[in-house]
Amino acid sequence: MTLKVALIGFGYWGPKLARNIQNSSHFEIDSIIDTSKKNLAKAQKSFPLANRLSNFKKLNLKKINLVVISSPTKTHYQMANYFLKHVNVLIEKPLALNLKHVLKLEKLSKKTNNKLFVDYPFIFSGSVQYIKNILEKKIYGKILEIESFREQAPIRKDADVIWDLGVHDISILRYILNQNPIKISSVKYNTARISKKDTAYINLEYRNNLKVFIKNSWISPLKIRLIKFKFEKAIILCDENEAIYKLKVFTKKNISSPNYKLKLPEIDLSEPLSNLISYIAKSIKSNSNKIYKNNFNIDITKVLEKI
Repeated sequence: MTLKVALIGFGYWGPKLARNIQNSSHFEIDSIIDTSKKNLAKAQKSFPLANRLSNFKKLNLKKINLVVISSPTKTHYQMANYFLKHVNVLIEKPLALNLKHVLKLEKLSKKTNNKLFVDYPFIFSGSVQYIKNILEKKIYGKILEIESFREQAPIRKDADVIWDLGVHDISILRYILNQNPIKISSVKYNTARISKKDTAYINLEYRNNLKVFIKNSWISPLKIRLIKFKFEKAIILCDENEAIYKLKVFTKKNISSPNYKLKLPEIDLSEPLSNLISYIAKSIKSNSNKIYKNNFNIDITKVLEKI
């Protein structure tokens, strides 16, 4: 059975979601909604068979299996609250800008039995899946430290850099560690003359003395998406900007040894958004939502709000 999709928002991220949805054998784009005539004209060129609307309330939800929300962050809660009463929802990160709204949406999802998915793209990447497997099997011993650098992105007006870039780091950490930090400290400031904080330095501490450092910044001449995982017997560099060799594993005989051996592991190089769409199709058809259960969205929002 082909599942019909309505996409809300065809600006920056919407076309990327639309492409992966259309490429899936499980979905068909039925409708595209945007208040911008320019964006709707762009949608018509790429998806000429899709219905185009300027008002999401005019959408006929009886024939829709999934609504995908790629609208400005400040509209996420309102949109999700409206659609979850009727249909499954995939929403661009962050789910909402405060914990109160996330709790309401989770409660509504359970009440209506409509699935709620959030587009945390990196948790569906082959590199993060590889790291999660390493951690679960303790292949390189105890995890000692994690450092993440996420720099350069479009400056936003409706959310600061933590809700924009930091959400990637926090969702990855919650996914691979299956826990929230026990201590949080951060410094946030403006590099540019804008209303929202554009740079953040974040320190997290988890159980078993695991320390995590995160730097997020919109202001950078280079796009950086680098995470370093330091284990007792290895250091793994994860660089999502790399086309093929996203992971470099540097192994050593013991923690004090200065000599490393380089390993380039084979990983799934599928586009993370494609993996996300496949996961959603399976979840809808099997009436399950394995990744997002156990307060996944709530835990992520708690950390973001504390930061």
